[in-house]
Amino acid sequence: MALKWGIVSAGRICHDFVTAVQTYPETDHKIVAVGARSLNNAQKFAKDHKIPKAYEGYEGIAKDKEVDIVYVGNLNPQHFEVSKLMLEHGKHVLCEKPFTMNEKQTRKLVELAHQKNLFLMEAIWSRCFPAYKEMKRLIDSGAIGEVLFASVHFGHALQHVERLKAIEMGGGAILDLGVYILQFQQYVFRGLRPIKIAVNGHLNDKKTDESAGVIITYPDGKMAVVSTSARISLPNEGIVVGTKGTIRMPDFWCPTQLITPEKTYQYELPKSPVAFFHKNSAGLAFEAEEARQCIKAGKIESAHMSHLESIELAQLMDLMRKEVGVVFPQDFE
Repeated sequence: MALKWGIVSAGRICHDFVTAVQTYPETDHKIVAVGARSLNNAQKFAKDHKIPKAYEGYEGIAKDKEVDIVYVGNLNPQHFEVSKLMLEHGKHVLCEKPFTMNEKQTRKLVELAHQKNLFLMEAIWSRCFPAYKEMKRLIDSGAIGEVLFASVHFGHALQHVERLKAIEMGGGAILDLGVYILQFQQYVFRGLRPIKIAVNGHLNDKKTDESAGVIITYPDGKMAVVSTSARISLPNEGIVVGTKGTIRMPDFWCPTQLITPEKTYQYELPKSPVAFFHKNSAGLAFEAEEARQCIKAGKIESAHMSHLESIELAQLMDLMRKEVGVVFPQDFE
């Protein structure tokens, strides 16, 4: 049976997600409904993507008996309430990163998914790319020896994007870009708990963070050095160094290449006749298929992006914001 999707919001990331999912046969994945704040936007999106149902707001999707799973792709501060609404109505949820605004909200969502026995995943799409799976295999097999160092510097000039600056929209480099650098080093040092974390950064004129850097120290001589900027472009390459060699991952958030001491791996993305807004967005299809496989197997979380890892990411982002001095209204709820 096809997994039937409801889409929350009609913005650019939702366009890319739907376009990517529609590269699969309808026997596996079917988009059946879209909801947006404005009915006009929902109807236009539905028409453009040949989606049968369009709703004003999100309750229609929550109550739609045909919808199995909801992709939540609206603004950061809305992720928690909308994901909660969907879980309460018996829907599985794939929610864009950052999952929520803080650790407290993330724990509540995870708890609700467990209570309802529903699949819930933070849409860290990077983890579902073949390059990540190959990197994990190489690390686990000891191909580069004992891994002692991970590094990534992720930046794009985005200060002109109002959503990324405004407090009320959950702005700042940490939540939008920082989640990627944190998940990368977390993936490399999976299962380890940091023993020391040092954070620095700069705020913009709207009092959200425009850049931040973190040194995360792990036991046994292991360390991650990661930084993010919403003001300038950075190298955007993930680096993992072991005692026997180095792995490089260009475009680490959506990689189609993995460079190892032995060889360079190249990966194809699904092909679509429809244009995407963002780089390598065809790879969003991988996380949709991961959700389908997990639901088919009766799982409520993915092994590639577990609930515990989402909680750990929220903890790290909370700490970074605190150290840099970014406070959201949700922190007082």
